[in-house]
Amino acid sequence: MQTRRETLKHSAVVAGLLASTGLFPQFAHAAFNKNAFDAKSVQDALKAIGPATLAESKDVTITGPDIAENGAVVPLGASTTLANVKQLLILVEKNPSTLVAMFNMSDSIEPTVSTRAKMGQSSDVYAVAITADGKALFAKKEVKVTLGGCGG
Repeated sequence: MQTRRETLKHSAVVAGLLASTGLFPQFAHAAFNKNAFDAKSVQDALKAIGPATLAESKDVTITGPDIAENGAVVPLGASTTLANVKQLLILVEKNPSTLVAMFNMSDSIEPTVSTRAKMGQSSDVYAVAITADGKALFAKKEVKVTLGGCGG
């Protein structure tokens, strides 16, 4: 016979699995910003998100290969040592949709993220940390692509 505590635990696990698969769309898509992801330039993407200022910073780091042999799966990462970071973004300047990833941060997690992106051609890649007071600080790196991933 299952106890009440076990039933609640199993219910929480099932709810978590459903939320992670997107079956609870109000939770899974709460941070989606269509205008930012549809933007065709770095400036337009940042304007859609709303930071007040943009400046290069040594406190933000972008990681990725110098040369990506396959543009369909380019590993990219972003991190920062800044305090009060509310979002970390990864943008690829020459992609049809510039914003590749947007991660919401809190003080309880380390502001280090990684993902894989499609890149159709060689481009500058940006990591942008947006702080709670509206500042956008960035680092950039050029990634050369030898075989395009966006239909190239």
